[in-house]
Amino acid sequence: MSLAVDSSHVCLILGGARSGKSRLAFTLAGQALPKAFVATGEARDEEMAARIRKHQEDRDPAWETREISVDVSGWLKTHGAAYKTVVIDCLTLWLSNLLGSGIQASQVRAYTDELMQAARMVPGTVVFVSNEVGMGIVPGDAATRQFRDVAGIMNQRAAEAADSVYLAVSGLPMKLK
Repeated sequence: MSLAVDSSHVCLILGGARSGKSRLAFTLAGQALPKAFVATGEARDEEMAARIRKHQEDRDPAWETREISVDVSGWLKTHGAAYKTVVIDCLTLWLSNLLGSGIQASQVRAYTDELMQAARMVPGTVVFVSNEVGMGIVPGDAATRQFRDVAGIMNQRAAEAADSVYLAVSGLPMKLK
């Protein structure tokens, strides 16, 4: 399937683990240079470090990688205009980093809105990747249920603000908006 987005476009890709979200993000981002990959994940253990290495190895070297765990809005405002395409992978790790930095769950809406406004300021394409975490079983503990709920609110805010929204399932993209 041939997919492409036009310039000055904000796109959100949702999906579960290993659903093909990142591959879809690269496809939608296209080939325009320069392009930045904003990684929000942090290598807090060896398993996550291995995941990050694998992502780096799989990524085309034309991507300029920036590791921004919390202040993605600030980076977009300061550096986003320098790129034709920016892929931000992923919002759920960004959310986890926000909450881990002391941001309260009640503040996530405002942070998400600020992030989407910053993406609108980028003249090129901005593609966000996020996990759809609410389609599985109900988590067994309150903290995980709260994270699931806050992630769902964050994804709704991002989807509302995005020009297009895709759901990746088993490597297949479905356009939702």
